[in-house]
Amino acid sequence: MSAGSHPHEPHLGSFSSRLNWLRAGVLGANDGIVSTAGIVVGVAAATVARGPIVTAGVAGLAAGAVSMALGEYVSVSAQRDTEQALLAIERGELHADPEAELDELTALLEAKGLSAATARTAAEELTDHDVMAAHADVELGVDPDDLTNPWQAAFSSASAFSVGALLPLIAILTAPVALRIPVTVVAVLLALLVTGVVSAHLGRAPKIRAALRNFIGGGLALAVTYAIGHLVGLSGVG
Repeated sequence: MSAGSHPHEPHLGSFSSRLNWLRAGVLGANDGIVSTAGIVVGVAAATVARGPIVTAGVAGLAAGAVSMALGEYVSVSAQRDTEQALLAIERGELHADPEAELDELTALLEAKGLSAATARTAAEELTDHDVMAAHADVELGVDPDDLTNPWQAAFSSASAFSVGALLPLIAILTAPVALRIPVTVVAVLLALLVTGVVSAHLGRAPKIRAALRNFIGGGLALAVTYAIGHLVGLSGVG
């Protein structure tokens, strides 16, 4: 281990990859918890019948999971297409004028704080080792061997959403009729506190702030959907 290194310091590549997974997973789980809880609490505020609650909850889970998967797939596919296009342009430039590209790589390394001589030496060594990887990393910030995977992102988001959505659905269906809403609200708010703390821990961010953000946001969402469901139930619509 080199001097000054720390066994728990993340390498940039693995840490960035973990943050990408974290983003998709936490967003998916939170959306699943909040949106499904909002649906079932809203329906439960309008009626005590079990059938409509089950139907609404399952439909919300399915629609939300598909929507999350599709949205993530489209987003990551667009990102991957952009990365591939940039890499193709860079390959063309390297083929057409390698000397100019070497000068450009040298200038980029100088801009990062290296002296002119050191930057030139580093650029030449990086070029000799893997010219495409060097330019992709320094110039584009892209790893040609580790491009974003849209299918992986879509599956991750859909899975996380589904897992999150199951919590309020199970809570409201297993609780006694008179306690359906309070049990579900408590379960949801506790789950949001947990996801907030976990996401902050993995992302090395302040835990209390993340937990409170989840707690307050989820509480507001449940309050709004409950109020709407209650008003609809009182009006006798449907």
